[in-house]
Amino acid sequence: MKHIYHCLFAAALLSIPFYGNSQNLTDIESIEYDPQQGRFLVSNGSSVIHVNGNGDGVATLPSPTAAAYGMEVMNNQLYAIHANAVKVFDLNSGALLGSASITGANFLNGMASNGSNLVWVTDFGAKKIHQIDFTDVSNPTTSVLVNNTVSTPNGIVFDAANNRLVFVAWGSNAPIKAVDLSNNTVSTLFTTNLGNCDGIDIDGSGNFYVASWSPNRITKFNNDFSVNEIITVAGGLSSAADICYANENDTLAIPNSGNNTVVYVGFNNNPIFTEEETSFDFQLLTLPHQWEILFENYQSSPISVQCFDMSGKLMISETLELPVGRNRYILPHAQWASGHYIIEMVQAETIQRFKVHCSGE
Repeated sequence: MKHIYHCLFAAALLSIPFYGNSQNLTDIESIEYDPQQGRFLVSNGSSVIHVNGNGDGVATLPSPTAAAYGMEVMNNQLYAIHANAVKVFDLNSGALLGSASITGANFLNGMASNGSNLVWVTDFGAKKIHQIDFTDVSNPTTSVLVNNTVSTPNGIVFDAANNRLVFVAWGSNAPIKAVDLSNNTVSTLFTTNLGNCDGIDIDGSGNFYVASWSPNRITKFNNDFSVNEIITVAGGLSSAADICYANENDTLAIPNSGNNTVVYVGFNNNPIFTEEETSFDFQLLTLPHQWEILFENYQSSPISVQCFDMSGKLMISETLELPVGRNRYILPHAQWASGHYIIEMVQAETIQRFKVHCSGE
């Protein structure tokens, strides 16, 4: 049976722009949000790049600021893994305020913080989790929180509501694990069918976002991992790494280490749309620089997605291989001309067709 839908999006507003990529990025791995200055910070190997929240481009933070892997923003300071140590930089001047070297560290990778004085770091090579107390930034103290994580730890986040650290692992069928901070014991929260999970972060409602390389995507889990949603970005991701969820503007920032680009996905829980027919379970969302289609996938057959402008020019065409369950399809349009577009999604004998509007830059 064939169903056709015609929907027109109204405008919604967010306070930051959404860039498909940014200039000057050459060796990215991690991204963090600086709420005091309204900007995202991107690790760039031997430097840190910031993308301004008001959309006026990118710039390099003052030397000697540098980050090669995980980062955290805390107390208007940047905590960054560089040269296998955790270094603390002043976010205004870039000055080095302190450094914590960890004896026997193999490959420091992911980082989490409690927002006050404690930082936790995963050691990818040694399968350990280290704790660093920066109460005195110039004289930090280090300890081993977990001596053997068994699976290879990568991204990590602090879940304050449950007094635990949650971390993802490398390898096939990668588990998501937790460290109970009341006794430092490790448990498996969920065993995924994902390969090589790199980054994890948490939003203000306690939902987790996990970046994986196989497949290259973002998976959203609720707090007890009983419900998940697949987030697919038009054009795909490329080795999505240490992601960041900025609660201040409900934006998920995804650094693609495979092609040195950053994708920003905004979340709007108040969909604005009109529906001429209602026989399919979906929601249509619009943000200034992207369209979103939220839907329940009831069959495992491929979904063909095409987008045309009103002259019939093909703007994007791809085939999605999505699992059965909840899905979110993100279609950025930041660089497109103002006007109306048609999005068409075809699966087996079902067609969904959406008429959407882009306001342009």
